[in-house]
Amino acid sequence: MTERYDLHSHTTASDGTNAPAVNVRLAREAGLRGLAITDHDTVAGVAEAVAEGKSLGMTVIPGVEISTVADGRDIHVLGYYIDTEDPVFRQRLEQLRRTRDLRNEMILAKLAELGLPVTMDEVLEQSRKKPGKDETVGRPHIAAVLVGKGYVADMSEAFDRYLGNGAAAYVNPPRSRPEDAIDWIREAGGVPVIAHPGLYGNDELVQRLIEYGAAGIEAYHSDHSPETEAHYADMAERFGLIATAGSDFHGSRGGVVFHAPLGARHAGADIVQRLQASSRYFERSRDRS
Repeated sequence: MTERYDLHSHTTASDGTNAPAVNVRLAREAGLRGLAITDHDTVAGVAEAVAEGKSLGMTVIPGVEISTVADGRDIHVLGYYIDTEDPVFRQRLEQLRRTRDLRNEMILAKLAELGLPVTMDEVLEQSRKKPGKDETVGRPHIAAVLVGKGYVADMSEAFDRYLGNGAAAYVNPPRSRPEDAIDWIREAGGVPVIAHPGLYGNDELVQRLIEYGAAGIEAYHSDHSPETEAHYADMAERFGLIATAGSDFHGSRGGVVFHAPLGARHAGADIVQRLQASSRYFERSRDRS
């Protein structure tokens, strides 16, 4: 049977609902050979997942999803086989998390102006996180509070009306550029990949990031149509890039899985091998083993 790997998943270290070890067990139950842990602006969940992977004979790829802004909208860059202990890299992620904290406060202020008061204590309680930790708090946690307080019917309505791009409480403070994220990932020995490019509606930007130094494109994503997947797979081939695949699994809230179950999009062993071959950190780790 062909080995399958889901290269995009989130845990409770950011805005997922499952502990890292649980994601590894779910991946095994789904028939996967392995998965990447790619939490937003943090690597806090990687060690637990790697340990669980070793105990179960599963491959766990250390990763991250870095939040950036270009042309006024959110752009995400995935990093694979990074040195998660690199002090400079970890400091940069901490700076991103502090900007994310500011963004959360700005969103809550706009919600209050709209007559939908939500406190940061309520958001932290929902996220089950403490201020200052290496974990991230994001819009899904705010959305869950909105649902819990009866302001909206579900998570989709929360994003459509208030939290998504261009919605009533959406804010986007100055943040790092995707080019910065590409540099940071490479400097930490990793492999930078443009996350879910079909959601940006801007192939000119995607090509700019390819020319800057992105090593891959997440061609296969749960929010991409078959036509979009074919388009970006073709782009990856034309530019000699790695075409990755991931479900963007965040667990479930209210019985609804977001974005899709683990394994809904998956890559083969050949893609994982190409990521390994492109990672300076993976090569160093292998030499020491």
